Amino acid sequence: MTTFGAIGSGRRTAFFLRLAKALPDRLRVTGVVTRTAERGGEVEAEWGVPTFRSVADLLRHERPDFVAAAVPWAAMPDAIRAVVEHRVPVLAETPPAPDLDGLRSLWSDVGGTGLVQVAEQYRLMPTHAARAAVVRAGVIGQPTSVQISSTHLYHAVSLIRGFLGIGFEPAEVTARTFTAPLADPLTAQDGWTGDDTPRPRDTTIATIDFAAARPWRADEAQGAAGGPMGLYDFTDNQWWNPLRARRIVVRGSRGELVDDRVVRLVDPVTPVESSLVRRQTGIDLNLELLDLKHISFDGQVVYRNPFAGSGLSDDDIAVADILHRTGAWARDEGPAPYPLAEACQDHLISLAIGDSARTGGPVTTGKEDWA
Repeated sequence: MTTFGAIGSGRRTAFFLRLAKALPDRLRVTGVVTRTAERGGEVEAEWGVPTFRSVADLLRHERPDFVAAAVPWAAMPDAIRAVVEHRVPVLAETPPAPDLDGLRSLWSDVGGTGLVQVAEQYRLMPTHAARAAVVRAGVIGQPTSVQISSTHLYHAVSLIRGFLGIGFEPAEVTARTFTAPLADPLTAQDGWTGDDTPRPRDTTIATIDFAAARPWRADEAQGAAGGPMGLYDFTDNQWWNPLRARRIVVRGSRGELVDDRVVRLVDPVTPVESSLVRRQTGIDLNLELLDLKHISFDGQVVYRNPFAGSGLSDDDIAVADILHRTGAWARDEGPAPYPLAEACQDHLISLAIGDSARTGGPVTTGKEDWA
């Protein structure tokens, strides 16, 4: 059982509360900090959990494994500091601070405590976790580039760095934004709008050059120069818009992974193709609960749902997983799921994407104190 408190009463906190309700044997909420008693009453009525006006009051009621901070960007650094002041672990929403100055200030204040994790769940999504397992196994050789058109900024950067195995080295970012008409009938705020009128929507495309991070060795490619790179491609509201697909390509020295298909060279004249296969129950005449069981590759299970039987969506599984992993880490029962330093690096590069798109020129990230 993982216990956690929460700061904030918006959509993301509701996400956490909903998962605790869906997994009562794995997750339990000790209370929620809201700014006003009126809002606290609404949260209590909807979710059946106590609310408090301060972190101190929350912790006096019951000391949880950690506190999840889910507040607006500008308020996030102070929410993190408020928890760390009590020497309690904190799981911060993404990003941990809105800008580079905020990241540096936050790291200076709390980075050395080792008490801060960040709720970057995308590497824990079942499909991405399965792909990462195949890449780590060396199936496509040395990963050399990642192309992702799926989610935005720091989330996408996290996936790019994760698949490439990149740490905190400098990167050169070059980005441009293009505008084109697009129907956008489904949004997070309004649901299905009933409006299919095409309107201007931006697509940002960026290259992230990690050549300084790990130049290719002579034994990896004779005469090769450069190093790993990422290609970022995101359209406004791509998460929700059903007219824009999600794609990922991981290229390696001996093959590549494209979404759920993998091709690789097994000897000098034999390219072989395989697929990642979901074991999804409750479809057609399968009378089991609608549920993801596992994902396999060439007959081997490369991902197993840690919440099998719950009927959770892939994104819910990933968020529940980082809550569970944070609880285990806070109890000294497991490794850190996503330390503050990793999230700072993700946002550092995502800020560079925005800066390059605005200026039209390349932006190089430096070596920061969290590296």
